[in-house]
Amino acid sequence: MTVILIYFFIINIIGFFLIGYDKKMAVANKYRIAEKTLLLIVLLGGVIGSGLAMLFFRHKTSKISYLLKFFGVIVLQILFIFLLKTT
Repeated sequence: MTVILIYFFIINIIGFFLIGYDKKMAVANKYRIAEKTLLLIVLLGGVIGSGLAMLFFRHKTSKISYLLKFFGVIVLQILFIFLLKTT
């Protein structure tokens, strides 16, 4: 259980900093992190860190296509957990 908690802590920290870095690069009009990469971190369990970073840095919060994918990943994770619990 400790390994899982450490994993989720690290993946959420990575998600937080990637969103922050992407925001910094967007403001500087420089090379950006691909949305696929950001969403992969969310899919791998970085929902909380990425979500908090979106609010903290005010980044990706008005891009509807990204938000739909972001919340779609959350719904898939909830369904996955539900299916694990019921089997």
